[in-house]
Amino acid sequence: MKKFLLTFMLAFGLFVIAACGNGTDDPSDTTPDETPAVEHAQGVTDTTVLVGNAAATSGGFAAVGVPFNHAIQAYFNRVNEEGGINGRTIEWVHFDDQFDPELGLGFTEQLVEQEEVFALVGHFGTPTVGATRGYLNLIGIPRVYYATGISALFNLEATGGARASFPVQPIFDAEGEVIVARAVAEYDAEKIGVLYTNDDAGLALLNGIQIRADLLGITLETRQVDPGDLDYSAAANALVSDASIDVIIAAANQEPAKIMIQDLHEAGNTKPVFTSYVSADATFIADVSEEIESGQFPLYANAWIDIMDPDGEMGFSDAYWDFATTVDPEWSANAFAMAGWIAAHFFVEGLRRVGDDPLTWENFIAAMESDPIEMPFGGIVDYADGRRVGTQAMALLQATVGEDDEGNPVYEWITIREIEDIESILAD
Repeated sequence: MKKFLLTFMLAFGLFVIAACGNGTDDPSDTTPDETPAVEHAQGVTDTTVLVGNAAATSGGFAAVGVPFNHAIQAYFNRVNEEGGINGRTIEWVHFDDQFDPELGLGFTEQLVEQEEVFALVGHFGTPTVGATRGYLNLIGIPRVYYATGISALFNLEATGGARASFPVQPIFDAEGEVIVARAVAEYDAEKIGVLYTNDDAGLALLNGIQIRADLLGITLETRQVDPGDLDYSAAANALVSDASIDVIIAAANQEPAKIMIQDLHEAGNTKPVFTSYVSADATFIADVSEEIESGQFPLYANAWIDIMDPDGEMGFSDAYWDFATTVDPEWSANAFAMAGWIAAHFFVEGLRRVGDDPLTWENFIAAMESDPIEMPFGGIVDYADGRRVGTQAMALLQATVGEDDEGNPVYEWITIREIEDIESILAD
């Protein structure tokens, strides 16, 4: 049976946010005969907890942001219908930053300082995450799940405000290493062409690609493009004209990766192309379906969660059916919606673990670190001792275009190799 896997320095004046992190009053405010009132962090009452995010729900990345946010809201709605967590329902507010870093920073500041949310859930997109990282580390507010994999999130021993950061999906640097390992394992690649964007996503992927290529003695031929351009044909032609290249890596976020694939096809490329897990959704295939249907070259992407179970209904896991029957039907097979579902799950798990203790930032961080957290669709993430690296094992998918019984196009990523770490990939 086919298996489908999912493959999403600032200067500031100092200011005070009252009762944000420690949730305590000055002891001088009480007398020996008084019992200090329990103080929670901002955004928390005895019956509610307020969280939010800024995400692209319009523009070129709306195809990612809309299902992502929908699934977060759907998960919270179900939790609330079941009575909430520790007596609290979850309130959710979000803003459309259109994948623009300035808007993202402004909305993030608004969420923290004006809306006074307890946490950011599903901090969205490379531009906004990059623009807000210094600010959020300064404040120390919890942020659970990043819809990006930029290298700045990778931290083996987080301290201070960085301890409030909880990445889940893979970091781009680590994925770059995985892609090189797959190119070697699948095609015995000795020389790899890399078409990369000169932004956080492309540069982080390139860093991982370079690290693993150096370790394996692989030669790289790289070409840089601006993610804001709509024509990468010169760079694509340069790589295609090099007959010694064995495979090509499209190191970029979804939208520029589509242009890369289209321009590589137009340039006559016949070499296998690998791209990031962030593109492993059916909607991505739909936009490059002509290139895939031509059979000119295979297109691969990575995946980091598994929604299948041979013993489950129709071969799907119970966790998948839980998701699919809660979100709107149009998003039941959407990888970005699954990512939003995971983001909400991780936050709710942290709330559960705090229990009856005051809901402060420090208590929440300690709860997240207390034990590894299982993902709904397989795998775990361990935040113990300040470890902030997300998940690292990945599977390999291939893009396909077919037809259903009525002749309608079907866009699918099918599993070529199961979830493995780099050592296992190279050992095979």
